[in-house]
Amino acid sequence: MILVKNLEKYFGSHHALKNINFKINRGDKIAIIGPSGAGKSTLLRCLNLLETPDSGYIFFNNMEITSYKKNINRVRQKMNMVFQYFNLFENKTVLENITLAPIKLKKISKEKAVNKAIDLLDRVGLLNKKNCFPKELSGGQKQRVAILRAMAMDPQVILFDEPTSSLDPEMVGEVLNVMQQLAQSGITMICVTHEINFAKNMANRIIFMCEGTILKDATPEEVFNNPSSERLENFLNSYKSK
Repeated sequence: MILVKNLEKYFGSHHALKNINFKINRGDKIAIIGPSGAGKSTLLRCLNLLETPDSGYIFFNNMEITSYKKNINRVRQKMNMVFQYFNLFENKTVLENITLAPIKLKKISKEKAVNKAIDLLDRVGLLNKKNCFPKELSGGQKQRVAILRAMAMDPQVILFDEPTSSLDPEMVGEVLNVMQQLAQSGITMICVTHEINFAKNMANRIIFMCEGTILKDATPEEVFNNPSSERLENFLNSYKSK
């Protein structure tokens, strides 16, 4: 479904991504873990060209999307993204936030978009918030709405960029529960996360990054039971000690 070949990214003299190669199959649940500054979020943002790679190739459904001839906005409709800081429209209600893109971009009727949004809100226990504005929501509620907004586009892939990192600890669980439900639906997910237990339980593959490279790409069992590198072992031990 996604193939990344020889991907490189610089920010000035900083070599953020170094010869990244991997593939993602339909239905994969990928957790990208690693220390801060490893290049995790940069890699995620390169996948839908929110960051432009300096060299290398990204193929999505056998189409090279790194070619500037491609309509990246169409690609992003199929490869949606959930950000750390929600990125909701503050002047629109929860219902309007969820229905805006399906109506404007996919040309879905307002009635159909609203019905789908109501169903999604009901599934995650937020139906009573449909007419609220983002300022009236908790951080956990905002992030759940952001996830529903992505789901409303019926994407093939959802990218999650540390979706719980800006939340208070007591709100993390409610967002991870929604993501766990989503994982069980069969959709392809790629998640940059510091929630190691969640990654272990959700993912069928773990990618461990350090200093702009992929040091390990394997099943959770292999990553956690047979780290195979001192750097990965030290990283995992740092979480065990917390």
